[in-house]
Amino acid sequence: AVVSSQSTGEIYHFRQQLGYKVPRNPELPKEEGLVLQKEEQAKIDNAQPLSEDEVAEKESLLQEGFTNWNKRDFTNFVKACEKWGREDIENICNDIEGKKPEEVRAYMEVFWERCGELQDLEKINAQIERGELKLERRQNTRRALENKMARYRAPFHQLKIQYGTNKGKHYNEEEDRFLICKLFHLGIDKENVYDELRTEVRNSPFFRFDWFLKSRTAVELQRRCNTLITLIEREMAEIEEREGRKKGKKPNGSSGNSTPTFKRKAEMMIKMLGKKAKK
Repeated sequence: AVVSSQSTGEIYHFRQQLGYKVPRNPELPKEEGLVLQKEEQAKIDNAQPLSEDEVAEKESLLQEGFTNWNKRDFTNFVKACEKWGREDIENICNDIEGKKPEEVRAYMEVFWERCGELQDLEKINAQIERGELKLERRQNTRRALENKMARYRAPFHQLKIQYGTNKGKHYNEEEDRFLICKLFHLGIDKENVYDELRTEVRNSPFFRFDWFLKSRTAVELQRRCNTLITLIEREMAEIEEREGRKKGKKPNGSSGNSTPTFKRKAEMMIKMLGKKAKK
């Protein structure tokens, strides 16, 4: 509270030096607006500079903070948490341009301890959680594809997709089988994977005269693969549920546990960082 009061006083004194005049708030009734205008102007006119003790305390507090971190560094840190997920400490520490891993780690510890003080906490939390949901979705997709491939000795020749009513008219089973198997082989998490998939299609002798498939763009192939992945995920989920019932297991999500709040996640991160530091 003392530091906050000093900071406010310093702002008022700075405005005094600039000769700042407080405007009347047009959204308030005239008399009320004039009263508030007078009060604010009086605070500026009567403001005093920081004392020597207050200046010394300010300098001491600044030394304890992260004076070499700016708004851009903060934004990059939040983006790294979004990209890797807040629990991937190692990758986050190696992802901030111009910062050493130990610097990022020290910043991270203070961030999670004091994140409740941020004014735009909800916006930051939403941004990080969007990234974590994408990561979770990617992990689920990868696991579904791995389980699907594991069911066949020779997926490129044997893999079958349960289309239901979603087969479509343009792609045949051979094309779909190749797309999914090759996508899995290339790595679904790989950057520009659909550009590579397009190259694989064009170079494959199986589709030498398949002008339809060879003329598809990377975006069109991605769209088709997304449809096939959705079908595979649904199929694997149904199989998992059937097998789970046979073994007497409850379906995923039936435990009733609620999603951790941002505060609980912050506390969890503080504990994780503490454990890692001890190692």
